[in-house]
Amino acid sequence: MSSQNGNGDKSGPWSGGSNTNPDLEELIRKGQDRIKQIMPGGGSRNVIILAILALITWGAWSAYYTVPSDSVAVVQRFGKYLKDVPPGLHFKLPLGIDAATIVPVKRQLKQEFGFTTPGANDPYQSSGSRDDRRETEMVTGDLNAALVEWVVQYRISDPVKFLFEVREPNETLRYVSESVMREVVGDRTVDEVITIGRQEIESEALTKMQELSIKYAMGLSIDQVQLKNINPPQPVQESFNEVNQAQQEKEKLINEARRDYNKVIPLAEGEKDQRIREADGYRLKRINEAEGDAARFGALLAEYSKAPEVTRRRIYIETLQDVMPDIRSKIIVDEQTRSILPLLNLDTQNGDRP
Repeated sequence: MSSQNGNGDKSGPWSGGSNTNPDLEELIRKGQDRIKQIMPGGGSRNVIILAILALITWGAWSAYYTVPSDSVAVVQRFGKYLKDVPPGLHFKLPLGIDAATIVPVKRQLKQEFGFTTPGANDPYQSSGSRDDRRETEMVTGDLNAALVEWVVQYRISDPVKFLFEVREPNETLRYVSESVMREVVGDRTVDEVITIGRQEIESEALTKMQELSIKYAMGLSIDQVQLKNINPPQPVQESFNEVNQAQQEKEKLINEARRDYNKVIPLAEGEKDQRIREADGYRLKRINEAEGDAARFGALLAEYSKAPEVTRRRIYIETLQDVMPDIRSKIIVDEQTRSILPLLNLDTQNGDRP
């Protein structure tokens, strides 16, 4: 019986090769002597019994396993898929006949592109040995460059497909996510990618990743795609910031103009409506007064045509009744000439007011 060391050499401590460590041989010899002292006279038989007991112990120990509450176990018998096992304590055939693979189907997993969270246990959560900057360098639809960082959150929906349908499904998801994000970003301008188009990019990328996940039978369910930092490349960072600042200043001036517009225009509209209503009221008043005067004159004309002298005298008396009360003057009649002197408002001359 021989063992293979880390360098691929088939020679081991029991092979008697020239490369055997003398200290190791001495340690093995002392161990054999100790066993012979413990079991005198029946060394080989007792060794066989100990080996059988050790084999039974190892088989009993490997016959049970525990599945966490957020996972399921996929059981294989001689490498062939057998069944899914829910969380809890379970038993299987020992000695490598059955193998149980724990799959966290209820755990929220994520992959990060362009950055790495310290202390992450999942080797596929970040790019690892790959260049983070290469992942994030993208060309937009208007032939500008942008550095896009994003996160994909997913779950294992089908453990059987996850284990057996696709080789390295987590790594495949990284390539799928990068391909989809480059396609979606390449259909938009750099302004849309950095400012107003973020939500549309996330939604479209999520839909396409879900479709490819189903098409490739990866056994994964894509829950969310979230964009993080989006920046222009470092050589044009300063120029881009100046352009962005100018756009923000433009938006600020537009908003101030709209604020003044919303403040002045409604006030002018209100004054205009008020003037129009006043003019309409004055128009209706004048029309009604004119119609009333016309009706009154029409009635007088009808009476005058019936009795002209009476009507004329009545109009004269009514007019004097309206006029005379407001006049506080004395009338002087000259008896010789039979004439009336001009009316003198003596009360007004004496300081009295009507």
